[in-house]
Amino acid sequence: MNSPALTRTRVAVIGGGPAGLMAAQTLAAAGHAVDVYDAMPSVGRKFLLAGKGGMNITHAEPYVQFITRYGRRAEVLRPMLDAFGPEQVRALVHGLGIETFVGSSGRVFPTEMKAAPLLRAWLHRLRDSGVHFHQRHRWLGWTEGRAALRFATPQGEQAVQADAVVLALGGASWARLGSDGAWLPLLAQQGVPVAPLRPANCGFDVGWTEFFSAKYAGEPLTTVAVLYRDIEGRPQRKQGQFVVTAGGVEGSLIYAVSAAMREQIERDGSALLELDLLPDLSPERVLAEVLHPRGSRSMASHLHGRLGIKGVKAGLLHECLSKEEYGNPERLAQALKALPLRLQAPRPIDEAISSAGGVRFEALHSTMLQALPGVFVAGEMLDWEAPTGGYLLTACFASGQQAGKDALAWLGQAQA
Repeated sequence: MNSPALTRTRVAVIGGGPAGLMAAQTLAAAGHAVDVYDAMPSVGRKFLLAGKGGMNITHAEPYVQFITRYGRRAEVLRPMLDAFGPEQVRALVHGLGIETFVGSSGRVFPTEMKAAPLLRAWLHRLRDSGVHFHQRHRWLGWTEGRAALRFATPQGEQAVQADAVVLALGGASWARLGSDGAWLPLLAQQGVPVAPLRPANCGFDVGWTEFFSAKYAGEPLTTVAVLYRDIEGRPQRKQGQFVVTAGGVEGSLIYAVSAAMREQIERDGSALLELDLLPDLSPERVLAEVLHPRGSRSMASHLHGRLGIKGVKAGLLHECLSKEEYGNPERLAQALKALPLRLQAPRPIDEAISSAGGVRFEALHSTMLQALPGVFVAGEMLDWEAPTGGYLLTACFASGQQAGKDALAWLGQAQA
């Protein structure tokens, strides 16, 4: 069997998403030769797709609130985010000649609302700084004795020796764009503690009746609130909107509670979410309107006329309540403010916006793998998660810069 062709580089960055590019920028700025390897024909594919709906790069809320969005991982991520947080993200984008603005929700966007101009400008700067890109290079792990990195390429298997390695291979959502989680067993085989990859910012299966699914799939639920218990078991309430799917629910409001719902399902087999279909009205007002004399009108017409309940909201009442409950005015009024919805399972990870799990922080010294000195990890490979709203991208930037800094320190020690 022929040995793979062998090349050398000072630093190998594996993965051409935001975290990998940030690590490459940090290392190249210090004068090091950097080679970026990516399995896809071009880098930043998930970044580009995420930008199709408007490139949300970060969030402008007060930093003390911003940091809480990372939940249980807030404190371990804090040093990275302190060094490269929302202000630094905007400065990076501005430095590439792209202006930004803050939307009404506090989310920050490029003025043109597109990812492509930002990515093009960034890649141009990286190439000018000496970063070399190698597309269609799928990482396969290491050669025997970890002497070199193995890559599958169109020209056959190749081996690369590197003085330092930054792994920024993403999670396991949107596998068609390159993040397929294939790296997890490769690291586990090297004794690196890893947590299973799970869907985050995802939809959920409910198991609608055929009638409800056929009639309402694709319908948005606007101006609603959800009542639920967070990961710590504390009661919470969030307002927003989501969409009914053929089998369940998805959308921004569902994504915002997905971590708590996923963990509740893992623990109990299902998760309970309560819908407030009339979040701007008090329970007393709703009850009064339901009890208002309706004459010969049906209850459906009565709810429409007095409370504006129609369409998918009306359909949900019939879907989730028994005939007896629907016919009981007190129970019906209660359901309008807290309609029980039982979530059965998260949608598959490949449909999710992001993923949870990955390299456990206990496996790291800053961003370096304790089991593999000289190998650093950044981005969604790490075991953290965050809601949409710019939080995911900001932490990828921050951890990428930190991995670059840690690799610089490692290389400096190696030279000393």
